[in-house]
Amino acid sequence: MRHRGCEPPPNIAPGVSSRNADESIPDLAPPTFSCRFPQIMPTETLRKSPPAHAAHYLRNTKIPTLLFDSPRDVDRHVALVVEGLIRENNSAGVPTVLGLPTGSTPIGVYRELIRLHREEDLDLSNVITFNLDEYWPMPPDSIHSYNRWMRETFFDHVNIPEENIHIPRGDLKAEAVEAFCEEYEREIERAGGIQLQLLGIGRTGHIGFNEPGSGRNSKTRQVILDPVTRIDAASSFFGDDNVPLQAITMGVGSILKARKIIVMALGEHKAKIVKRTIEGEPSAEVPATFLQGHANTLFAIDSAAATQLTAVDTPWLVGTCEWTPFLERKAVIWLSQRTEKPLLKLETRDFHNNHLTHLLRERGGAEQIRQRVFQNLLTGICTEPAGKETQTVIVFSPHPDDDVISMGGTLIQLADQRHDVHIAYMTSGNIAVFDHDALRHIDFVSEFHKTFDLPDAHVEELSKRMRAAIAAKKPGDPDIAEVLAVKGLIRKTEATTGAATAGVPAERLHFLDLPFYRTGQVSKRPVGEEDVAIIADLLQRLQPAQIYVAGDLSDPHGTHRVCAQAVIRALDVVKADGLAPETWLYRGAWQEYGPHEIERAVPLSPEVTLRKKLAIFKHESQKDRALFPGRDEREFWVRAEHRTKHTAKVYNELGLPEFFALEAFVRFNGQL
Repeated sequence: MRHRGCEPPPNIAPGVSSRNADESIPDLAPPTFSCRFPQIMPTETLRKSPPAHAAHYLRNTKIPTLLFDSPRDVDRHVALVVEGLIRENNSAGVPTVLGLPTGSTPIGVYRELIRLHREEDLDLSNVITFNLDEYWPMPPDSIHSYNRWMRETFFDHVNIPEENIHIPRGDLKAEAVEAFCEEYEREIERAGGIQLQLLGIGRTGHIGFNEPGSGRNSKTRQVILDPVTRIDAASSFFGDDNVPLQAITMGVGSILKARKIIVMALGEHKAKIVKRTIEGEPSAEVPATFLQGHANTLFAIDSAAATQLTAVDTPWLVGTCEWTPFLERKAVIWLSQRTEKPLLKLETRDFHNNHLTHLLRERGGAEQIRQRVFQNLLTGICTEPAGKETQTVIVFSPHPDDDVISMGGTLIQLADQRHDVHIAYMTSGNIAVFDHDALRHIDFVSEFHKTFDLPDAHVEELSKRMRAAIAAKKPGDPDIAEVLAVKGLIRKTEATTGAATAGVPAERLHFLDLPFYRTGQVSKRPVGEEDVAIIADLLQRLQPAQIYVAGDLSDPHGTHRVCAQAVIRALDVVKADGLAPETWLYRGAWQEYGPHEIERAVPLSPEVTLRKKLAIFKHESQKDRALFPGRDEREFWVRAEHRTKHTAKVYNELGLPEFFALEAFVRFNGQL
């Protein structure tokens, strides 16, 4: 979702214009708790935003910050900057010296540079690179090595000479590390210094592996990793116990010597640290804040990472705003929560005392504004999410449990209201099964054959091979194909049972097993045409009137976002045939929509909430302790119940009807 309120500072973003036309106030339907399909609340007007621009600069930041609509826009911009520097230097016959990061954030930039190399003759033969960091100890050929990652992700696909590639060595003996670090600094100096340093940012505010406490003048050195950093890396290592305790990193001082620095931040899970870095005071507790003292640093962030910045979250506090209906609703809900008053009890003085006088001037008096916002939220409460007439509905579930975790209550009610409900499980989820669960099922099959004296020697042979493979596997190593198949079957049977608990029979389940996911590892391939074609075929066969898509932007593994992008691309394909189903985004596994974002709220009774919980319980391999819990270590059913009850509590505090729990949805507006 794009949040635009304040205009960019003058003379800082040439060519970025703003809309001056007044926006009409939406006509709202009368109060009702039944949304007759396909009638919905007027979200097209409510969420209407100015014509899309490539980006705009934000106010109130201590580091220049360029806000883009999507991660793809960030990738293209950063790749364009890198391309421009390389071409300029190639023209002058001088080398280009780049500082490069690893991790999920820069992948899109590397893919775009590879495309530019292959399709637009970008010559990287005169590029010299210095990578930020590497785990220690870490063999360079390990699947966890940044050395291997960089080669497989970038270096193997472009023409940078091997002798120009520099990556900290994780295979050094302890006594050799200090000398290597000193030589790494000299190598950078001999290359003429880093011209452009690309960075990501960790949740602790680390850049490279410069954890909290790192000094501003620190150099390349060996460091101990912060527990939060190790937790964030746990999914790649199949558990935080397997993440190395130490690393070798370029220092903060090494980074600050670069002539230009671009920091990329993508996703809502980076929003908190982005705010602290570019609005807070410089501190060794947040090493990234030292970038405030660099003369040529730029933050390039997507709209999700910008959500907590003052200019985005509360733009009325930093300047004059363009009061769209969406921003009006956000401001009034903020005011209600700030003053601890229900919406309809807000007074004119509350607006004046909290920097919202301009809102009164632009959008009418307090009485009209509060009534408009209250009515809009009230209209969005919906007990019949697909209407009274029988409709075909598809719920797209990235993993085999996201359907019941994130929108299980709505799923139950859709089925109970006799709609033709289908669930499309987009990936197998097989990597998220513990080895001990796989062994238990392998043993069950073996014992089953023995119990009934079934003549099948291949079963025992296969069982022995799978047991041996699991026993010999090192932490984080991929499973053999047969073990992956067993883990996939575990997730499939759990999903089938969970869906049945929600009222959706097996014949309406579709296990798509999209190709992008079939790597056997946490890292996945980008979505391809085959993935899109599989989804488009399902849409064309079922001809749904309504679909639901996961809209989590904080999914730490990225699968939710990737799956959503695949569905969106498929919708573009079927649109040519006249199919345009009503599309709703849901959350819940990693975070929930804020009240100002919610466009449809489906009430859950205590009985429906219990059924939802029981459906989640059917996913036994994810019960008690999931293999990849993310940054929220609570069980999924606990997260789900807390979030739906919290949303109901927020609505009640705003003065809306009191419900046991609410599931929240946002209508897809063409952009994720």
